[in-house]
Amino acid sequence: MTTTTSTSTAIAAPPERVWRLLTDTDWWNRADNGVVDVAGAIAQGQKIKLVSELDPKRGFKLQVAEMDEPHHMVWTGGMPLGLCTGRRSFRLEATNAGCTFSMAEDFTGPLSPLIVRALPDFQGSFDQFAAALKADSEA
Repeated sequence: MTTTTSTSTAIAAPPERVWRLLTDTDWWNRADNGVVDVAGAIAQGQKIKLVSELDPKRGFKLQVAEMDEPHHMVWTGGMPLGLCTGRRSFRLEATNAGCTFSMAEDFTGPLSPLIVRALPDFQGSFDQFAAALKADSEA
């Protein structure tokens, strides 16, 4: 079973400018984007820890599993043996007016239905993140 949350927005800025923010932990930690803290380097193969406003007492340990600058990035995390795996993808597609940003989180694995029921709804947080990225990229 797969469960997905996603958001998308048009940004009047080139993908390279948006990418710089997406990979800048200082931006993640200061922006009004629904994230309390990101620790670690946002770079291919690196491990990071993300703390969200949705559950500020809990940090999610993630790995930057894929990176294709300035187009695509994937973070993964979850339980051993693939019992539940989260996969957050970020995409930037160039347009005549700048780019389209999209972000999605998929949960897969035999325990994912149980785990997802215990998690808060990500939609508002995802929309807040996209709005902050748009505002700061266009500033």
